[in-house]
Amino acid sequence: MARVFRWLLRFVTAVIVLALSTVMLLYWFASRSIPDYTATHEVWGLGGPIEIVRDNANVPHVFAESDADVYYGLGFAHAQDRLWQMMTLRRTAQGRLSEIFGARTFRVDDLMRRLDLYTLAVQSVAAQDEYTRAALEAYAAGVNAWLGAVNEGARGRGAPEFWLFPPQIAPWQPADSIAVTQLMALRLTDSAQDEVLRARVSLLLDEARLSDILPDAPGTGVAALPDYAALVPGAGTRFAALAPPAAYDPLDPVSPRGMAGASNAWAASPARSASGGTLLANDPHLGFDAPGIWYLARLELQSGGVIGGTIPGIPAVLVGRNDDIAWGLTTTNVDDQDIVIERLNPENPEEVMAPGGWERMRTRSSIIQVKDGEPQTVTLRWSANGPILPGHHYDLATITPEGHVAALAWTALTGRNSSVTAAMGIMRAETVEEALAAGEAHVAPAQNLTVADRSRIAMKVVGALPRRSVRHQSRGRLPTPGWREQNLWQGVMSYGGNPEFLDPDGGILGNTNNKIIDRPFPFHVTYDWGDTQRVERWRGLMQSREVHTRDSFVEAQLDTVSFSARALLPLVGRDLFFTGDPAPEGTPERRRQDALTLLANWNGEMNEHLPEPLIYAAWMRALQDRLIRDELGGTLAAEFTHVEPLFIERVFRDVEGASVWCDVLRSSETETCVEIARQALDDALIWIAEQYGDDLASLRWGDAHEAVHAHPVLGTTAGLDWVVNIRQSTSGGDNTLLRGLTAGTGDAPFRNVHGAGYRGVYDLADPDSSVFIIATGQSGHPLSRHYDDLGELWRRGEYIPMSLEETLARAAAVGVTRLVPHRGNRQP
Repeated sequence: MARVFRWLLRFVTAVIVLALSTVMLLYWFASRSIPDYTATHEVWGLGGPIEIVRDNANVPHVFAESDADVYYGLGFAHAQDRLWQMMTLRRTAQGRLSEIFGARTFRVDDLMRRLDLYTLAVQSVAAQDEYTRAALEAYAAGVNAWLGAVNEGARGRGAPEFWLFPPQIAPWQPADSIAVTQLMALRLTDSAQDEVLRARVSLLLDEARLSDILPDAPGTGVAALPDYAALVPGAGTRFAALAPPAAYDPLDPVSPRGMAGASNAWAASPARSASGGTLLANDPHLGFDAPGIWYLARLELQSGGVIGGTIPGIPAVLVGRNDDIAWGLTTTNVDDQDIVIERLNPENPEEVMAPGGWERMRTRSSIIQVKDGEPQTVTLRWSANGPILPGHHYDLATITPEGHVAALAWTALTGRNSSVTAAMGIMRAETVEEALAAGEAHVAPAQNLTVADRSRIAMKVVGALPRRSVRHQSRGRLPTPGWREQNLWQGVMSYGGNPEFLDPDGGILGNTNNKIIDRPFPFHVTYDWGDTQRVERWRGLMQSREVHTRDSFVEAQLDTVSFSARALLPLVGRDLFFTGDPAPEGTPERRRQDALTLLANWNGEMNEHLPEPLIYAAWMRALQDRLIRDELGGTLAAEFTHVEPLFIERVFRDVEGASVWCDVLRSSETETCVEIARQALDDALIWIAEQYGDDLASLRWGDAHEAVHAHPVLGTTAGLDWVVNIRQSTSGGDNTLLRGLTAGTGDAPFRNVHGAGYRGVYDLADPDSSVFIIATGQSGHPLSRHYDDLGELWRRGEYIPMSLEETLARAAAVGVTRLVPHRGNRQP
């Protein structure tokens, strides 16, 4: 027995030693790709030496004698820290993800090939001005210099992911940077999704009820739309609920409906600023990833220093400040996409009906290589209106009749996209006027540009706005027949006609994706504006003070009070609060009364440590589901993943008879809204008990509203997810200024999935007192201490200094990377 025990002990010891050795070996290989920020590299293509000074937050400050070399240095820094992210973005734009991820990403590749974004990016290189083309070339050279350093120095293949996936990396090209901007345009628009959903719902509901569930932003109403079934012969109610919503893949650049762009931005003139200078705050909202899409950087150009948020792959500071101006971006929600239904020629399916007769579509074959599978050949087709998309994209099968196909018209589908030139011009502008003029080159995605110089503030919509005929049958709100001339685009609007606000009388302007202008169609910009709730809270905070400071702007960015909760709870619960018979402890009635007591004394603050936000959110979610499920059916109701406050308000105020939603169609009784509200609260409390326990007072919103910045590839792998995913308990909610949009689906419907990945607040009376932060860290390497070091500051509502003072950067540097011209005669 003793002998058996000794051998068993030896075996177990050997296994443990082998496991530890394997882990240590894997760690050693993975850690080889963590950059040495104190190294000196001899590189090709430089005009002079470059210094990349990384401050204690790992923000690179790039110094060189020429702008071209500064962009070279930025490309080098981006590649050092975010190489895997950059290569994944490029593969996405090229439609080549399936080469390394297999069948999982075939649907994404299929869409990207059909949109042909990468071909358009190659064509758009020539559309940039001379300065921007030189910057794109220098940036690409910097990226490739780091690739060369990785290959020559055995630096762990440049990123740990390349140990799991093919390590071959093609050189970076100027077109690759433009392709990344095209991807961002795709990510920041959901007009096509809105059109398809509106069409599906319109097949089941009349116009009044359609206006309830898909309400317009407050303001002048929209004239009646035609019935979709009448617009497109062959469309019928059987199409409305054909398919359940597809599961979202984090590698898919098409955001789910309602999760495209968002953001906040506001500015104050000197008259409304305690410092006597202008103030500006901006926090763009995007889906959360690890690493996040934003990367902080400072560039020392010949025109002066510029610092702020960049996106790896793009050689420009997209939001931030220079010595003279500060600027920010918010999503305008421009209606920049149309689904066009094309009628196929029954005698020749390669032709579609146009206003002048049958026209042949352009056609090209494309082969998609699929890892562990057979290559797939797809036939790409374009009509005069845009690429033809199969029914599995955008749920088009649910609204496309037999004998027809759907095309996508989109402003970004152009080989003349000069948006990078616009970004270059804005970040080098010295005045508001120069920044607004530079914005004319911007094509897509359309954004609200908020800008301040030392004395003036302004906001303008930058980007191409489609020009539609005044006779357009659906005004861009529904898919429309492409064989009718009035439905076809007539180019784009003049930039001068884009909405613009300059030096408002009140001294403050801002945008929370709310409706900014009320103009008649076709000059309307969009019908589907963003959040109508956050702006109400913002207006109150701005008007509560005569003058503002940097700190008051920070306070507004971090505000967690829900205007929606304050508006809806008295409305929905007016006949439930402080009513009901006494009930013993442990009964459903007592639990309901306890919940209502908590909510009655709550001020609407969506604080992570409070129970009330979870009770409120669960109640409203259950309430909306009860209201719509019997009218729409389970499949279509599942498309409404987030509570629409305007819908619930219309129902409980009985606007235009909207209270009819409270009556259950399949019941012989006539249910009231009070009954539905009570039943929904019971639903919510049962769900909460199953998920978090019976003690309401001990609930924490932050437990349900955890922000998960997940690695798009490794984040779902058991074991690795705890290494690569970043988790943070967070405050805020769907409609708070500190926005934390909930998932709306799955086992964790209140998980925080979309918010301010970047925050910046700028005081141009003392520019170096400006501050900024990102939600994760600068590095994309999970083993780097800079992978998530800024995330805890972000979660706590803290910022880091945003200074252009060189001595401060050097004093706190974690390293200085030096790039020097190669001593060889010529580049190999």
